[in-house]
Amino acid sequence: MELRQLRYFVTVVDEGGFTRAAARLHLAQPGLSAQIRRLERELGHPLLDRSGRSVTLTEVGEAVLPHARAALAAADAMRQTVAEFAGLLRGHVTIGLVSGAATHDLDVAAVLARFHDDHPDVEITLTEDSSDRMLAALHRGELDVALVGLTGEDPPPGTGLQVVLDVPVFAAVAPGDPLLAGGAGAVPLAALRDRALISLPRGTGLRGVLERACAEAGFRPRIAFEAAAPPLLARLAALGLGVAVLPGLTAEEAQGFGVRALALTDPAPRGRMALAWRAAGPAGPAARVLLTRLRAAFPVPH
Repeated sequence: MELRQLRYFVTVVDEGGFTRAAARLHLAQPGLSAQIRRLERELGHPLLDRSGRSVTLTEVGEAVLPHARAALAAADAMRQTVAEFAGLLRGHVTIGLVSGAATHDLDVAAVLARFHDDHPDVEITLTEDSSDRMLAALHRGELDVALVGLTGEDPPPGTGLQVVLDVPVFAAVAPGDPLLAGGAGAVPLAALRDRALISLPRGTGLRGVLERACAEAGFRPRIAFEAAAPPLLARLAALGLGVAVLPGLTAEEAQGFGVRALALTDPAPRGRMALAWRAAGPAGPAARVLLTRLRAAFPVPH
């Protein structure tokens, strides 16, 4: 039994006869018929009923057809796997990126550029969105991998995660803000109870972290401004419009934004980002290779 014979058999069934199947396969019809009969002799039963005006499946043919299709699919998958290891990947990869991720030394663009250099036939689609929507899209099969912010809640079932960023969350305030009066460089989260806060939008990991931490401290945050870009949050705070809540804000970054950074305590929330994928793995080989590269490029922080 040869794979080509199975392919011929499936094509005859799909095309509804030998004439159209021969044209699709670019074969002479007598040669196609001979190969199908050879397959039938090897199996010991006819697969096709040729007695009528059209070719139909016999009872044995009906039973054999799913196995023939599965064998051809397995062979195609094997070829794709070989192509993967040979560096001949083709296909389409979709990636989701939480807004502001590039500001935290997570150079996804550089990884994508190197991947594209090695596999120029793979089409890459990159989108930005909130963490909640990206996790939902991941499980609908609309994304292969996403870089998301974590809220502290358990991820949806069937999600694979690798934390790539774990930093403290800071309050960014304008120079002269009353929170700076103590000079300690840190304030309890409860000090933000009555303050106008500047935060990432709902659905982002940091917003979820902020809301959970405030609930633990016994109050609901009063969000006055929302923006997806952390630099804009800092700019609003520098202009005295409220207290911006930002992850991993260094003294140098704060100075560049024109704000002062205060560590938050009691509780001390942390901003965490993670690579996320379906636990069963991306469907395509190109996406699997890219995920492997991303995981190697952004190891788990110590």
